[in-house]
Amino acid sequence: MRLTAAPLVALATTFTTVATAPAKRAAPQGIDVSHFQGVVDFAAAAANGVSFAYIKATEGTTFVDPDFSANYNGATTAGLIRGGYHFAHPDTSSGATQAEYFLAHGGGWSSDGITLPGALDIEYNPDGAECYGLSASAMVSWIKDFSDTYQARTGVFPVIYTTTDWWTTCTGNSAAFASTNPLWIARYSSSIGTLPAGWSFTTFWQYADSGPNPGDQDEFNGSLQGLKNLALG
Repeated sequence: MRLTAAPLVALATTFTTVATAPAKRAAPQGIDVSHFQGVVDFAAAAANGVSFAYIKATEGTTFVDPDFSANYNGATTAGLIRGGYHFAHPDTSSGATQAEYFLAHGGGWSSDGITLPGALDIEYNPDGAECYGLSASAMVSWIKDFSDTYQARTGVFPVIYTTTDWWTTCTGNSAAFASTNPLWIARYSSSIGTLPAGWSFTTFWQYADSGPNPGDQDEFNGSLQGLKNLALG
């Protein structure tokens, strides 16, 4: 699926899609959206139980989501804890270059209690070349370049969004980021399943690509206070 047409869902064909979220979930609920949803009514989402949102900001070094600002401001006005995400294209430029592009177009972070660390969305190549043509060691180096650049500029490491299958295939199931980067796992099922190497838990879980709120359906692994603490760094 072309990533300029949908948020974080190139992997939707890999998992069994859950059409709707369970009626009640104990963990704080969230959504992730892009211009594919248009400008989102975040006030309605908040009234429907959403506590946080990730909003697409950039892709590679050539695409800024046209609805990012409207969605980011809408989430802020609705009182949601929110952050931006960047869809990686490791085959087009360095990790550092893409981190800088992300930071320059909405991906920044500040310790204000309402801004989540930026997220690196690294997953299946929409153009089809497995692992973007990179070896596992080169992919790990690319991710480290992005992550270290983001951390040097903001003081926090980015969240890594991925699937266990992609991570195992394209990084050799590297455990290099488990001690620094929060994990956001995508698995459209009733359980999270096996996590990538090193991580003993996930911080976010994208459990469905549709549900009672716009965009993909997510939850935070913890309490609302824990979510606020993550936004404090």
